[in-house]
Amino acid sequence: QVQLQESGPGLVKPSQTLSLTCTVSGDSITFSAYAWIWIRQPPGKGLEWMGVVASDGSTYYSPSLGSRTFISRYTSKNQFSLQLTSVTPEETGVYYCARIFVGTDDWSQGTQVTVSS
Repeated sequence: QVQLQESGPGLVKPSQTLSLTCTVSGDSITFSAYAWIWIRQPPGKGLEWMGVVASDGSTYYSPSLGSRTFISRYTSKNQFSLQLTSVTPEETGVYYCARIFVGTDDWSQGTQVTVSS
C-alpha cells in the first residue's frame, strides 16, 4: 500500500521560499503509471492544484502561480519536492502531496504551513 509523507518547515516568512518534500513508500515515482502532485488548501477555502511531476520527470504547474512554483524529484530517495518562492501570508494553509491516476488517487495526511513574520 502506498504511503506519502510530507516534511518541511511549518513556518515560513513572507517573501521567502516555501520548501516541502514528499517521501513515497510502496510505489516508485519513476516507474509508476501515476502522476505525483502538490495541492494546498487555505483556511476556509477549497483545494488548489499547484503542480504535477510525471513518472518521466516532466512537470506542469498551475498558471495561477506563475513562475513561482518548482517541483523536483530525488529518484534515489523516491521523493519529490515543492518549492514556492515569494510567499505571502495568504498562502498559509494545509499542503498535500498525492499520486493520481484515472479514477483513483492517494493522498498524504497534509502538513500545515503558516506564512508569517
